[in-house]
Amino acid sequence: MRRRGSPQQGAAGDRERGSGSVLVVAMLGAIVAVAASALAVIGAVAAHTRAAAAADLAALAAADAVSGRVPGIPCELANVVARANGAALTSCTQSRADVTVATVVPYLGASAGARARAGPPP
Repeated sequence: MRRRGSPQQGAAGDRERGSGSVLVVAMLGAIVAVAASALAVIGAVAAHTRAAAAADLAALAAADAVSGRVPGIPCELANVVARANGAALTSCTQSRADVTVATVVPYLGASAGARARAGPPP
């Protein structure tokens, strides 16, 4: 059925038919894009937090080995602790009683890293 009115009004109404569907699809696409971006950022923050926790624990374990509280080689012990916490040890340096370690956690083809130092207070 056609609406009553001038022929121009009928033509304009036909051109706008379905425009609401296009708008809804565009809005859904934008919402999905924002949600995907937010999830990627949240995942990156979680990977960095995991890397930082692994670095802290690895540095503390290595410092315990340096001080003699636990047996073992400091950097080897740091590597074991980092791997147990889901990270890879990328560096381990010992300067007297201080130990500095760096760890990385892979995430979406990249990596999140962190460094930590442990030892007696300065």
